[in-house]
Amino acid sequence: MKSEIVKLLTENARYTFDQMAKMLGCDAKTVEAEVKALEKEGIIKGYKTIVDIEKCEDAPVSAMVELNVIPKADLGFEEVAQRVAEYPQVESVYLMSGGYDLNVVVKGKSLHDIARFVAKELATIDSVTSTATHFVMRRYKEMDVILCENEGDDREYIL
Repeated sequence: MKSEIVKLLTENARYTFDQMAKMLGCDAKTVEAEVKALEKEGIIKGYKTIVDIEKCEDAPVSAMVELNVIPKADLGFEEVAQRVAEYPQVESVYLMSGGYDLNVVVKGKSLHDIARFVAKELATIDSVTSTATHFVMRRYKEMDVILCENEGDDREYIL
């Protein structure tokens, strides 16, 4: 039942215990107990709202920063990843396969704010050998939610 609850909450974290109980064919008290157990076990880490920031005033700027890192003996990438994750500007950190080691999702007030953070904080970490910053221009889908309505194509057709 735990995996079904996780699936439902991933789909919509606003489901009530009663709603989930009906979907799962059990009672709300059982669902509530399972959710509390999932939270206590650290399987459910928190609940977030998905916001279309393009519709908000003073929307933050986001970037994905590729970091190449020299792993530390016996620690691998863990020490650097944990250090990077502690910055308040950092939204996510992922260990990657392929052309770079860590993918860091960063938020800031402006392009300059993020560029300054990457240059003065991330690039200066002694294990970091290089960075590449990619600014997010527009979000189309985030965490399985479509963010932009079909606005159509306003380009003119020319013969």
